[in-house]
Amino acid sequence: SDKTDEVELQNAVKNAVNHFLPFDATLAEYTSYADTTTIPGHYVLYWELSLNGTTPIPPSVFEDCCLTIEESLNSVYRQGRVCDKSIGPLEIKIVEPGTFDKLMDYAISLGASINQYKTPRCVKFAPIVELLNSRAVSSFFSPKCPKWFPGHKQWINMN
Repeated sequence: SDKTDEVELQNAVKNAVNHFLPFDATLAEYTSYADTTTIPGHYVLYWELSLNGTTPIPPSVFEDCCLTIEESLNSVYRQGRVCDKSIGPLEIKIVEPGTFDKLMDYAISLGASINQYKTPRCVKFAPIVELLNSRAVSSFFSPKCPKWFPGHKQWINMN
């Protein structure tokens, strides 16, 4: 079952992209995918960046982004990462510029309206995941577990 929702993810991403400010880079577009092909499953974020600066962004900054996102997600997610070990480390894949234009072209080829098209914040459809993976240029994982304290557990019925 999904451990996060779109608004929560949006806020988590917003917190993370602050790490790019010193590099004069911004997040042009993003989407996410719950990868269940790994054990345990984990979330993958596909990020397309707009790089205005000349300084390359070091891998540690992307790892910090992963951890910032995990720290921003709810306690059910963090419990799954820390306590139950039912969720693997969050992964960010950086995709080539133009990837999300290709995604839109693909959606339109399947009958989506160009005027109504919005980048999906979560993808499940295998051909779209394949397209995103084929255009990934680098990949980064959360370097450690987010903070989670058993005393702050939120009891939520996941059924």
